[in-house]
Amino acid sequence: MTRQKLQGYWTAGRRRLRFATSAVAAAILLFVASVPVWAQEPTNTMPELDIYGFAMLDTGYQFGQNHPDWFDVVRPTKLPSFTDEFGKDGHYFAGVRQSRFGVKSDIPTTAGHIKTIFEFELFGTGVDAGQTTFRLRHAYGELGKFGAGQTWSPFMDPDVFPNSIEYWGPTAMVFFRNVQARYIPWSKGDSRLVIAIERPGASSDQGVYAGRVELGGVTGRFPAPDISGHYRLAGSKGHIQIAGIYRRINWDDLNATPALDLTGSANGWGINLSSNIKLAKHVVRLQYVHGEGIQNYMNDAPADIGVEANPSNPTQPLLGKALPLDGVVAFLDLNWSEKFTTSVGYSRLDIDNSSGQAGDAFKSGQYALGNILYYPVKGVMLGPEVQWGYRENKNGFNVSDYRIQFSAKYNFSFKVGG
Repeated sequence: MTRQKLQGYWTAGRRRLRFATSAVAAAILLFVASVPVWAQEPTNTMPELDIYGFAMLDTGYQFGQNHPDWFDVVRPTKLPSFTDEFGKDGHYFAGVRQSRFGVKSDIPTTAGHIKTIFEFELFGTGVDAGQTTFRLRHAYGELGKFGAGQTWSPFMDPDVFPNSIEYWGPTAMVFFRNVQARYIPWSKGDSRLVIAIERPGASSDQGVYAGRVELGGVTGRFPAPDISGHYRLAGSKGHIQIAGIYRRINWDDLNATPALDLTGSANGWGINLSSNIKLAKHVVRLQYVHGEGIQNYMNDAPADIGVEANPSNPTQPLLGKALPLDGVVAFLDLNWSEKFTTSVGYSRLDIDNSSGQAGDAFKSGQYALGNILYYPVKGVMLGPEVQWGYRENKNGFNVSDYRIQFSAKYNFSFKVGG
């Protein structure tokens, strides 16, 4: 390549960089300059854009073992279901998967404020489990009483999550960001009534019958959206929230014959009671949930549907059962000063297994932690945390996992307008 061509590429590259920089600056200026178009309200409010996030390191030592895709979190469902399922005990771990980037906007209009949020993190799940990769958290917009997109399910109370550094959180917490359309008929301050239709989804455990030819043609179907909602009453001493959900889960036997048809259905439902209680500078975070077939709304739970034997009916020898569950969360966040905080607490989830589930099926999970976190300056957090997870199977096998984790978190935020 000639020197003239190299200079040409260099010059073109600098022009592209200048153009990109100018485009970003122009977009910000346009956002601010467009205030007269958006702000038709009698107030002097301006549109606001908030770019925020943090870079975070998690490192520590695990005294036990778990599924390697979940090396940096405490999930009782991912602990071994038999001795040394994942090798030998003792692992050092490190990662930056909690790191986050988000953008929020608040745009005043004659019809009210348009509020949006786009937020990503680096914690891979699903097909990206175990990877450091971009993962969508929120893509949600709201105008007045109506909202749509992906955000916290109304069945959930995000304020139950403690001030901890372990990423996954309490095993029995209702914790699900879902695609939804919601209506907010009433709100006052932090008090509100919310109703939503949500994207359905569930999983099954075929247990000791897994692999049978008869089950090969059975496939799930969701004829309607999940229906959820909550009522929250908030005041100066905290809040109390009651939430509910209902869902319909169907499964069709595509190989059905007059002699054998495993088609069936189940109703999933749940009630979630939660609260924050403020004690001076400190906060108590509580939750109790009970339901059937709502495991995918839980922070760490197995299948929604289990298999039940039905020997009295040769045409339908197997039935599906919406698995009952109970979960509790209790944490105390202590805010000692602007420089130091502590979080300590416990969570437990219990599943009522079906008769057809295998002996190594998950039955119960427990979770606990304690930390002391230091904030040397605003926007920076450092500190250690001790963590414990516990799994018990249907057959009585149980295992514990202990960890020591240290994290460093560096926040950033940049606002335009407002």
